[in-house]
Amino acid sequence: MACWSREARYLVRVNQRLQSLPQSATVALADKVRRLSAEGKNVIALQTGDPDFKTPSPIVEAACRAMQEGWTHYVASRGLPELREAIAQKLGTYNQVEYDPASEILVTHGAVHAYYCALQGILNPGDEILIPDPNWMTHVNIASMLGAAVKRVRSRAEDGFWPRISDWESAASPKTVALLLNSPNNPTGSVASEEYLAALVQFALRHNLYIISDEVYEAILFDRRRHVSVASLPDARDRTLLVNSFSKTYAMTGWRIGYLAAPARVIDQALKAGQNSITNVAPFVQKAALCALTDKDASEASREMGRRYELRRDLALRLLDSAPGGTSAICPQGAFYLFLDMRSLGQPSVTLANRLLDEALVSMVPGVAYGRCGEGFLRMTIAVSEHEIETGLKRLIDWIMR
Repeated sequence: MACWSREARYLVRVNQRLQSLPQSATVALADKVRRLSAEGKNVIALQTGDPDFKTPSPIVEAACRAMQEGWTHYVASRGLPELREAIAQKLGTYNQVEYDPASEILVTHGAVHAYYCALQGILNPGDEILIPDPNWMTHVNIASMLGAAVKRVRSRAEDGFWPRISDWESAASPKTVALLLNSPNNPTGSVASEEYLAALVQFALRHNLYIISDEVYEAILFDRRRHVSVASLPDARDRTLLVNSFSKTYAMTGWRIGYLAAPARVIDQALKAGQNSITNVAPFVQKAALCALTDKDASEASREMGRRYELRRDLALRLLDSAPGGTSAICPQGAFYLFLDMRSLGQPSVTLANRLLDEALVSMVPGVAYGRCGEGFLRMTIAVSEHEIETGLKRLIDWIMR
């Protein structure tokens, strides 16, 4: 009779969808950077999109005060009413879209959770979702985890990596239920124009699609650009699922709080996904988020971060002007990344990223990690100090010249 160990009996009992997903490229790079740093090597880490600024002190103080006042228990799964009121007011003023705080806003555990809840609210077996290529891979991975068929929509560098409407049309099918939009964009830093967004709304109308709009970088815009929420355009509001968070705007990445704004019919279903995944966001964190939206000093700190990011972008572009071999970057219009065009070197982006880290001790993300259309590019963050940007890019340029 065969004798099975407990370990052998359960070796095949794993989630096949998750097994097919790659590990996050930025997480893998961060792990390697930590190993090299532990060996005493001076690595310039330009791979992770985490602001190097501290969370503004009024926000921290609001959280501490809330904990001391006893805001440490269960609260309503939709979110504190006063926070939803503040979010609705912000959406009306900044995004030019009106939402009912009682029925059309859900407070979530960051934007990733907002996106997860949004998909749970609309997806059924066999549904397809259209996602641009390149694009942040978590958008792809969560949709795949939930059983959606993901179709990548090709884009081109000369178009700022926004798919042409003809490419969206070619990708759509009767099974398509939604498209994903991320502007300002990760990894490219491109910002969709109002004209492009209007054309995309008309495409969504023709095919009766939801638009999932990830706007987490909305406050980080350069050259006096104005953020346009797609939901504010004619015929768009009732088919838009607006995903946002406090992470990038207020340097609150570790606080894990965001929100979903959408028609009540979607929020009612997304709420169930929230209740059965996190129950509720920690109330003292919600009090901190409320402070972020209402405190003048917190708002000014956010604006100062945006000014610093623009100075860092300009520094990086000046340094890249001296790079050899045609190496350049898509000039970012927002967010805090540069998408470096390394195609002239003729090597796969994974090879380039690994060699750059091993030989020059600079860590950047291979563009192919965001999709096939990102091949030949490297993504670097400018959410680091000016010294790290200058040192990292000088090392890059020296490495290319060698």
